[in-house]
Amino acid sequence: MPDGLLSKYEDTCHGPEKWQKVVIFLRQSLEGPLLDFIKKQIDLIGAEKSSLALKCRSIEDKIELLNKQLDASEKYKSEYLNRYQDSIKDKEKLSDDYMGRINNLQKKYSSLEEKSSNLSKTLDTARQECTDWKRKYELVLSKQKAEEDQFGAEVAVLRSKSSAAEARLAADQEKAQSAHEEAEEWKRKYDIAVRETKNALEKAAAIQERTNNQTQSREAALREEFSCALAEKEEEMKEKTKRIEEAEQCLTTLCLELKAAESKLKNYDLETSRLKLETRELGEKEGGANETALSAQSKARSAKQLKKEAKRTMDLADEVRAEAASAQKDKSDFQRVAMERLAQIERAERHAETLERQRADIVNEVERHRAAERDALFKVETLEDRIREKEQEIDSLLQSNNSQRKTTVQVLETLLESECAAHTEANNRAEALSVQLQATQGKLDEVSQELTALRFGEKSTMDGRPRTASRAKRGRTDDYEMGADSVQDTGTNDKVSRGKKRTKNTNSPVKFGSPEDGGSVFRGGEPTSSQKINQDDYTRFTVQKLRHELTSHNFGAELLQLRNPNKKDIVALYERLCSQQNIATVCQE
Repeated sequence: MPDGLLSKYEDTCHGPEKWQKVVIFLRQSLEGPLLDFIKKQIDLIGAEKSSLALKCRSIEDKIELLNKQLDASEKYKSEYLNRYQDSIKDKEKLSDDYMGRINNLQKKYSSLEEKSSNLSKTLDTARQECTDWKRKYELVLSKQKAEEDQFGAEVAVLRSKSSAAEARLAADQEKAQSAHEEAEEWKRKYDIAVRETKNALEKAAAIQERTNNQTQSREAALREEFSCALAEKEEEMKEKTKRIEEAEQCLTTLCLELKAAESKLKNYDLETSRLKLETRELGEKEGGANETALSAQSKARSAKQLKKEAKRTMDLADEVRAEAASAQKDKSDFQRVAMERLAQIERAERHAETLERQRADIVNEVERHRAAERDALFKVETLEDRIREKEQEIDSLLQSNNSQRKTTVQVLETLLESECAAHTEANNRAEALSVQLQATQGKLDEVSQELTALRFGEKSTMDGRPRTASRAKRGRTDDYEMGADSVQDTGTNDKVSRGKKRTKNTNSPVKFGSPEDGGSVFRGGEPTSSQKINQDDYTRFTVQKLRHELTSHNFGAELLQLRNPNKKDIVALYERLCSQQNIATVCQE
């Protein structure tokens, strides 16, 4: 535009007023729209500078917030790892407690098995004793039948052996009574053992239910804690992803703004280059104006005739010089403004470079945040996999423990059923023995009635024949010593009535030696060798022997109350419960 105006001015301006028009043109061109444009550009550059500074401050604030969030996330991560390690330690403690309880239950089960074996042994011994008593009873019946056959043939032999039959009858009665008492005692012991086993099974079932409830409650609490922690982590991860997306959006906006600033800087560079060209052109024009002024002075000197015009030209030259000086000042001001603009542009470039570096740093930090987030997600996945594996292990352990409990319960139920069956069988046998004893008692009553009838007949014959009675009495005493083996005669007077002697023989407890048939004889006051316990050597017993002794003396419940007992505990229990006097009283009973 200035080139066109200059060409137009050169075409239109002629004559002496040309310099005035030049001065007016230069003044209008310098004070016109060019100065306003430069001021506007300076204002625009200042506004952009302030906006860029505000954006830089906002970016720095966002970076500080991101750093704080990163520190918070790392702290939460460390806290979560500590909680996970604590939960693993709690789980290990629970597993150790559970294994200890399982070992205790297994030991209790072994003690119950030992007790059941001892009870089975006692049942076998009771059965053997019952068979022995039955065999002895059959022998006694056969002998009684033989005596009855001989009684019809020989009255004298029957008289001599009647007392022996009475003595044997009393011994058999006493043996049957003792057998019945022993059967009742074994039945009572068996009932006590069954009650103890039932109590032990009920305790084991209660302990098992308690352990099941505790493990289920602990598992539910752990699962709830893990689910809450995982939900919180998922929410935090969602918030972090949202924040990262917002940071990415801010980065994209910053990149766009940087590109716009770069384009503006390029435009400013173009404008500054154009202004430099314009200043050069103005300098050339000023040089031309100076040359024209010199030519005008030469013309003034040559045309001395026209003083007025020379004065005017001098005035015009002074004005032109003043205008040239002002133009020079304006030029220097313009150059100064241009230099300031160049300095601002350089500062803006340096600021752009710093912003670019900050953008690169922000991008690197965002990449580090993403890498940290990926690592955190990977760690969370690994922790979830470990949690799933631990849950699977817990489920498998629970299933195995439940199966073991089911098997133990089934085994105990089978043992209870077998014990109940043995108990019912023993009861049936005891009832059968009681029925047989009642039948034999009836037969023995009949035999005693026959003997009393025979004795009444013998008494009547003895009143008629005293000599034959004395001889029969002598033969009877000899036969009594041979057959009954030292039967005690309480009365020595021959005048004592035989009715009194008969009642005394049938009712008084008499000690017998070995009978003629070789059977066993019951002695009420003598203890058996199986019931004697040498307490001086109980410290040499093994653990199994001590357990057997305690269970045989009905101290199984006190033995089961001990948890994981060693030999010292069992010996102390044996000393406390089975002292010498207590064992003697138990053996005598």
